[in-house]
Amino acid sequence: MIKILTVVGARPQFIKAATISRCIANYFADEIEEIIVHSGQHYDANMSANFFQELGIPKPKYQFDSEKNPLADHLSQMKNNIELAIQNENPDLVLLYGDTNTTLSGTYAATNAQIPIAHIEAGLRSYDNSMPEEFNRYTCDHASTLLFTPSEKAFQNLLKEGFDVQNKHPFCSSKAGIFNSGDVMYDSLLHASKRLGKHTDILKKFDLNKNNYLLATIHRNFNTDNPKRLNEIFEGFDQLSKLHSIKIIIPLHPRTKKQLKLHLDPNLKINNNPLIKLLDPLSYLETINLLRRSKMVITDSGGLQKESFFLKKPCLIARSSTEWTEITDNRNAILYDANPAKLLKAYEYYLAKKDLNYPSFYGNGKAAKFICKKIIQSLKNKKE
Repeated sequence: MIKILTVVGARPQFIKAATISRCIANYFADEIEEIIVHSGQHYDANMSANFFQELGIPKPKYQFDSEKNPLADHLSQMKNNIELAIQNENPDLVLLYGDTNTTLSGTYAATNAQIPIAHIEAGLRSYDNSMPEEFNRYTCDHASTLLFTPSEKAFQNLLKEGFDVQNKHPFCSSKAGIFNSGDVMYDSLLHASKRLGKHTDILKKFDLNKNNYLLATIHRNFNTDNPKRLNEIFEGFDQLSKLHSIKIIIPLHPRTKKQLKLHLDPNLKINNNPLIKLLDPLSYLETINLLRRSKMVITDSGGLQKESFFLKKPCLIARSSTEWTEITDNRNAILYDANPAKLLKAYEYYLAKKDLNYPSFYGNGKAAKFICKKIIQSLKNKKE
């Protein structure tokens, strides 16, 4: 029996991890034992516990609290907690997802314990070094033994950085195995699409009409913690909703809600704009149901960029760069930074654009099974 330690801590990681946990339970329960560690990075119930319940993820064996202290202390605390779980479990592999602070902390913890790392969503690059996520994903990739890319472009990024597709078993961090698995979030969306029935009244709940509202999410700290950018983003929402008479639905991340109370310009009366609805965080299925019936999406989230692509919804990105470059290169999404004028221009571009195509950049929806098979093959060969 192979033992893997899955480390998660943020909403997108819960979604990705659910696909692997479900795959293990359905196909590989006799070969893989999975231990789940929750770093505590997302502490709000709507951002954490509710996701585990809704997505059917096994309850974490280790659930740590993440105190709201300075970043360096926060990272150190998560690393130490993950190291404790590694020491207790002595896993054959640590499984990490994406590019969050949990990913970085898990990388350091596994490396210190000399436990191999498998990185899901490897090879993504925005080439924007001002983003901490860029450092996190690069560091994890170059410490990993197994790397699973969500797209061919991400796979090519690894080749450019010196990874060798000719590497054979046994793999190690200096001779890693790299594989284009496809995107586990596509697996997740296909699975979720079969379970949306109980949320069919969501349009009525929020007084919405199909294809006549925008779904928006803002949570990146470079947007929320910068008062100028935060106000520019919400000024753009205000202008867009009024100019085009369209509702904008905004589930608020706890960080965004806090910063709006502290820094929103009192002259920007968002609460008095009936076209803007500020909501508490939504569950995954609620979010997908709102997304699939929306007209477009506005976000700074990497995950929602892809989910909008999967559901063939144009996406307006409140960032100056993205790691999901296939989407912007193909004009399925447009980077508008935080500029209200650019937001309006991008929205009007899609109003006039009728011939968008959505290629199969991210695989066939069977990434989780591919990943599990490769993990089993790699670790069994190592033990033999």
